[in-house]
Amino acid sequence: MNIISWNVNGIRAVHRKGNFEWFIKQSPDIFCIQETKAHPDQLSSEIKDIVGYHMSYFAHSEIKKGYSGVAIYTKVKPINAQLGFGIEEFDLEGRTIQLEFEDFYLLNVYFPNGGGGPVRLDYKFRFYDEFLKNINKLKKKKPVIFCGDVNTAHEEIDLARPKENEKNTGFLPEERAWIDEVVASGFIDVFRTFNPNKKDVYTYWDMKTAARERNVGWRIDYFFVTSDFMNRIKVFTTHSNVRGSDHCPIEIDFK
Repeated sequence: MNIISWNVNGIRAVHRKGNFEWFIKQSPDIFCIQETKAHPDQLSSEIKDIVGYHMSYFAHSEIKKGYSGVAIYTKVKPINAQLGFGIEEFDLEGRTIQLEFEDFYLLNVYFPNGGGGPVRLDYKFRFYDEFLKNINKLKKKKPVIFCGDVNTAHEEIDLARPKENEKNTGFLPEERAWIDEVVASGFIDVFRTFNPNKKDVYTYWDMKTAARERNVGWRIDYFFVTSDFMNRIKVFTTHSNVRGSDHCPIEIDFK
């Protein structure tokens, strides 16, 4: 079984540019998308109804169109599906979809980025805290996988310019400390576990500065799993050659 996660930075734009075809060809069992920037009623049937996928789920921003949003396509029918995690101020931005399968939970998440001043940074920290409470409850029932754009690089090895970004959101000590909490709670960063010392592997590059061509990037997209699931994972792949967004897809294959 395999799951692909990708912040597409606009699902309609990726489809229009032809990059959505990459997903169709890969045909993963489950495909998690972040930053769709669309309401379901804005999507064509080509995007909503993909041949071979029994179910598709879309969470969108209730605050404004063209903002945030996540989606999941799955060939495997879940037991339950939930949009958001039950806290209105966070669920209104359409940032989370939670699926329950027979032997694990899967959460697809587009975390707030903390830019735009103190109010949004505070919002990010509160989202982080409530999300961690939620997954800690879930892991008591069965293994948990969560994936998506976490909008924080954990360690210096996870971005090209750590010293220059120590005071910037996405690499603040408080943001990095939250990922420490996630790890301390028993969640494992799959990529880093398979590649403990690997450098220069990123998932996001700033488009305005053509950073991708120079590989001046950040690793801010993750798969985290509970420790009781880690031994089932066979392969982690960073699809850094896939274009169409300022992020690239990541993938896990597991038993």
